[in-house]
Amino acid sequence: MPEPGERKFQRVGMVIGLRDEAVDEYRRLHADDEPGVRDLLRKHHITNFSIFMHRFPDGRLYEFAYYEYRGDDLAADLAALDAEPRNRAWLGRCDPMQLPLPGERSWSVMESVYWNE
Repeated sequence: MPEPGERKFQRVGMVIGLRDEAVDEYRRLHADDEPGVRDLLRKHHITNFSIFMHRFPDGRLYEFAYYEYRGDDLAADLAALDAEPRNRAWLGRCDPMQLPLPGERSWSVMESVYWNE
C-alpha cells in the first residue's frame, strides 16, 4: 500500500526487435548526451524508462524496455505523448531501426509476472 500522499505507479515492460545495421545509430540516439524525448516522457508521467539490448542464440537482436507510469490515466498520457510533434519526429527516426514481433506494429507490452519490492 502506498503511504498517505504517495502516488501509486504502474510498471510496464516491452520488447521489440532491432535491425543489426541500426545498432550503432540506435546507441548514438540513446546516449546520455542526447536529450531525445526524456523531458516529454517526464511531462507525461513516465519515469525510470530503461532500454536493454540482447542478442539471442538464434542471432536475433532484441530490445527490452521498462518504465514506471506515475500518472492517473496511462492511455490519455500515451495519446498526449503520441501527439507531441517532437516525439513523432523521434519515433520517425527510431521506428525504422526496429522490428516489431509478428502481429505487432511497434513495441509489444510484456506480462508482468514477478516484482520484488
